[in-house]
Amino acid sequence: MTAVPALYPCTITHVRTGPTRYALRHRTYLWLVDPDRPPRLPRLLRPLARFDPRDHFTGDRASIRAGLDAFLAGHGVSLDGGRVTMLTHARVFGHVFNPLSLYWCHGPGGELRCVVAEVHNTYGGRHCYLLRPDETGTARTGKEFYVSPFFPVDGGYRMRLPPPAQRLDLTVHLDRAGGRAFTATVRGTRRAASPAALLRLALRRPWSTLAVSAAIRVHGIRLFLRGLPVQPRPHDDRTPENAT
Repeated sequence: MTAVPALYPCTITHVRTGPTRYALRHRTYLWLVDPDRPPRLPRLLRPLARFDPRDHFTGDRASIRAGLDAFLAGHGVSLDGGRVTMLTHARVFGHVFNPLSLYWCHGPGGELRCVVAEVHNTYGGRHCYLLRPDETGTARTGKEFYVSPFFPVDGGYRMRLPPPAQRLDLTVHLDRAGGRAFTATVRGTRRAASPAALLRLALRRPWSTLAVSAAIRVHGIRLFLRGLPVQPRPHDDRTPENAT
């Protein structure tokens, strides 16, 4: 199991295949942490990385791990005290936006029991998927949450989510009735989570999480101007119930 905490400078790509083909690429960095033991940074660097329970699951638990355990218990899963590794953006200068946070959940013997994929949209909503990857790290699930304003809530995801090691290599496909509609990839290389490494990344990618949410909106405007129809949101998905 990869030592934590760790940093992953990475490139995220989105490729939309229909009805309008469109691709984007964004560089950022992600943290791999143990939610039971979040990183302890020097005081001057703490504004660059904060891991706040309100940003995950129902947002009202005492810790991120408590929120995860409550979600798992609601689905009949217990880790029996096993270890969790979490891939996520941290809060940077008080701002965070996490399109996708991942939790690799292990039993006390180190065996992988499940993966939780926590999805946030730009409307303030969040939703979690409980996944059971096969030996290749691949899992399938139906789409249950409104993410892009240009896709309705239909179809299903095929996610390849091997635990991060020296390389980070994740893929998410959205398949709809007409075929594959969207593919996202995350590719990166592990770095030790030293204060110097964090400072270098923060200087290269300042306000990294704000840049992610801004990029999503800019590309959304471009798609709208290309005439891609907006799909109405099916309901108000900002309620806490959608975190479970």
